[in-house]
Amino acid sequence: MQIAITGITGNMGQAVLKHIIDIKEIDNIKLLVLEDDKRIKKILKKYAKYKDKLNVMLGNLKDFNKCEELVKGCSYVINLAAVIPPHSDQEPKKAIECNEIGVNNLVTAIEKIKFKQPRFIHISTVALYGNRNHKHPWGRVGDPLLVSPFDIYSVTKMRGEFRVLESEIENFVVLRQTAMLHENMLNDNMSDGLMFHTCFNAPLDWVTANNSGLLIANILKRDITEDLSKVFWRKCFNISGGERNCVTGYDTLNDGFAIIGGSVKDFFKPNYNATRNFHGVWFYDGEKLNDLFNYQSESVDFFWRDFAKNHSYLKAGKIVPKSLISKFAIQRLFKSENSPKYWLKNHDDAKVMAYFKGYENYDKIGEDWSNFDLLIENRADGQEVDYKALKDKSNAKLIDYKFDYTKNDDEIDIDDLKAVAKAHGGKLLTQAYNKGDMRSKLEWQTSEGDRFFANAYTVLRAGHWMNDTYKKYCWNFDKLAKQDEIYAQIWFDSHDEDENQYYYFDENFNAHAEKRD
Repeated sequence: MQIAITGITGNMGQAVLKHIIDIKEIDNIKLLVLEDDKRIKKILKKYAKYKDKLNVMLGNLKDFNKCEELVKGCSYVINLAAVIPPHSDQEPKKAIECNEIGVNNLVTAIEKIKFKQPRFIHISTVALYGNRNHKHPWGRVGDPLLVSPFDIYSVTKMRGEFRVLESEIENFVVLRQTAMLHENMLNDNMSDGLMFHTCFNAPLDWVTANNSGLLIANILKRDITEDLSKVFWRKCFNISGGERNCVTGYDTLNDGFAIIGGSVKDFFKPNYNATRNFHGVWFYDGEKLNDLFNYQSESVDFFWRDFAKNHSYLKAGKIVPKSLISKFAIQRLFKSENSPKYWLKNHDDAKVMAYFKGYENYDKIGEDWSNFDLLIENRADGQEVDYKALKDKSNAKLIDYKFDYTKNDDEIDIDDLKAVAKAHGGKLLTQAYNKGDMRSKLEWQTSEGDRFFANAYTVLRAGHWMNDTYKKYCWNFDKLAKQDEIYAQIWFDSHDEDENQYYYFDENFNAHAEKRD
C-alpha cells in the first residue's frame, strides 16, 4: 500500500510519521516537501532505516501537476499542510497558496482519479469557529463559522474545507484540529506578538501533537481492516483532547510560566493581550473521534511535566528576577507588528477595534490585575461566573440550529433545510428534496440575496453558510448577525449590536475598519 502526506515537517506531521512508519500494510510513503524546507534532512536522518519506505517529493501544493504526481497510485492522501499564524499573518499570499489553492489542487487531482481513488484525510482547524467566551464556551461541528476579522489563516482554511466537503471524492473526512501542544511551543511563541492575541478568558481545548499523530495512525489501522463508511467517511469531526484538557488562555500561559517558577501575573499586565477576536472553543462532541479511534491518552498536565523534563534548562529561569524576564523576553515582542502594543502605538485603528472594541475599551483594561476579571477566578464581564460549573459539559449552553440536531441524517427533511435557511435570514431555493439526501447539491439564498450551492451536510452538519468572507477578504458580521439568528447567538457574545463595523483587507493586506449604517 502507498500513501501520500503533505505537511510532514510540521509538528503534527512529524507525530503522524512517528506513529504510521511501522504500519506493516504501508509499503511506501510519499512526502511532499517544500524545496527550501531544511527540516526534512533531520527527519530523514532520524528514520534512516526506513529510507526505502520514504519517498520525498520536492514541490509546492500550488503546483497542480505536482499534486497529481503526489496522489497517483495512493490508497490514502493525508493533508496536514498549512501556513499557520504567525507565518500566515506575515505572508498572507503563502497562506492563500497553501490553505486554499493547494487544497483545491489536491481535491481536483483526486477527483480526476476514477478507478481506485485515494481516500482523503483533510486537517482543518478550530479557528473556523472564531471568537468564543464564557457565554458559549462549548461547541459542536454544526456551530456557525464566524472566522475572526483579519485572521487570514482561518479564512483560507474555511474556504479549503468547503471545497473538500463539496467535492466529488468518494471517501473523505474533515478533521478540525483544536489547539495543539507540541515540543516547539516555546520557540514558536517567543518570536512574534502572536501570543498577545490569546484572550485570557478564551476557552481552549488542547490536544498533544503526539496524540494527534496517534489518531491518524489509528484511523489508518482500523480502516485498512474494516469498513468505516457509515461512521466516519464523508463527515466532519472535531479533534479534541478531552474534557480534562479544556482550560482558558490564562491557564495555558500560567502552566508554561510555572516551569520557571512564576505565573502570568508575574510577567504580563492585563492590557498586554486582546480581549476578543481570538479563536478557541471547548468541543462538546470531542468524544466522538475518541470513541472511534481511542487516541486521547495525554493530558495538559502530563504535557507540561514532560515538557519541563525535556527542557530542564528552563529551570534556570527561577533564579532570574521576574521583572527582567518580562522586560527582555516578553516586552521585547511589543515591537512586533503582530502585537497589540504595536497597533496602539502606530494607531492601527482597525485592529484596535477588532481586538479591543476601540481605544476607550482598551484604556479601561489597565495594568492592575485586581481590577481585571479572570474566568478562573470566577469573574467575567463584571459578573460572577462559576468556572467549575462552566467546565462541566452537562451544563453546556449549546447553539440552537433551528432544527433537531439529534436527528439521524436519514431523517433530515425539507422542512429542516427551510428552517435553517430561514434562521440564517435566507431561503432554500431548491424545490424538491429527497428525505435523508445529505450529498446532492442544493441551491440556497443568503440574507444579502446571494445564491450559492451546497449540500445539506455542509450546511446543517458542518456549519457552513455563504457570506462575503468566502469570496473576499472582508468581515461583515456586525451587519449579518442582525439578520441571522444563528450568527447572532455567537457574534453578540463579544460584539455590541450598535458597532456596525465592516472589516476588510486592501490589496496589500492592510487592515481597515469602516463604520457603516
